Amino acid sequence: DAHEAIRPTYLDLPPDAVAQHLSSDEAKVYRVIWERFVASQMNPAVYDTTSAEIEAGRAIYRASGSTLKAPGFLAAYGVTVSAPASEEDEEADKDGTRLPALTQGETLKLLSLTPEKKQTQPPPRFNEASLVKFLEENGIGRPSTYAEILRKIEDREYVRKKDRRFIPTALGRTVIELLLPYFGDFFETGYTARMEERLDEVEDGTLSWRAALKEFDKTFTVDRDRAFDEMVSGK
Repeated sequence: DAHEAIRPTYLDLPPDAVAQHLSSDEAKVYRVIWERFVASQMNPAVYDTTSAEIEAGRAIYRASGSTLKAPGFLAAYGVTVSAPASEEDEEADKDGTRLPALTQGETLKLLSLTPEKKQTQPPPRFNEASLVKFLEENGIGRPSTYAEILRKIEDREYVRKKDRRFIPTALGRTVIELLLPYFGDFFETGYTARMEERLDEVEDGTLSWRAALKEFDKTFTVDRDRAFDEMVSGK
C-alpha cells in the first residue's frame, strides 16, 4: 500500500534548492509533496477572532473576522504574521474577512446595501475528483481501482462528460432502471465496502474463500433467477 503515501525521504532538499534541476511541472509536483509533508508535521495555525454585534433599529447584525497570530503549519507555505497569504493561499485566512478597528458604542455609517436572492440548488453532478471522494468516504474500491472505475463508466457509455462533469446517458439510465428492481441489494452503497472487507478477511486467513463465495452466491442466485423470469428486455 506504499503508493498511497507519497512523501519525501530527504527533507534537506527544499523545493527552491532542486528547482533548477527539474522541469517546470516536476518542480511544481515536488513542491506540493515537500510542502504538504512538512506542513503535516507542524502545529496548527493560531488566529485572533473578533466578533461584533451592530444594532440597526430592531435588527441586530453580526460580523466576525480573524487575524493570523501564529502561522504554525502555514509557515511551510511561506505565510508569516507580518505578511499574510496571497489569494492563492486559501488556508491563510480562516474566512477571508477582517474587521476594521471598532469601538463599543460607535455609530456606523451604511456605505452600501447589496440585496441577494438565493434559491436552493440541487447537488452538483459528480466530476472525477468528487466521485473519487465519494468512493473513498463509502469504502468502495481501492485507490488502485479508482482510475479503472472512472474509465469503465465512460468506455461503456453509461455517462458522458459535459463541462468536466459526468452526465448519465440514455443507456446508463436504462441499465439502472432495469437492474435496480432485481439487484437492488448489490447496488446498495455499502455492499461493495462489505465485499472489500470479506476479501480482506480471506486474505488474512480469518474467513474461508468458500464461505465468502457461498454468502455471495446465496443472494445473487435468488436475484438472478427472479430477473430471468421477470425482467423485460431493454434492447
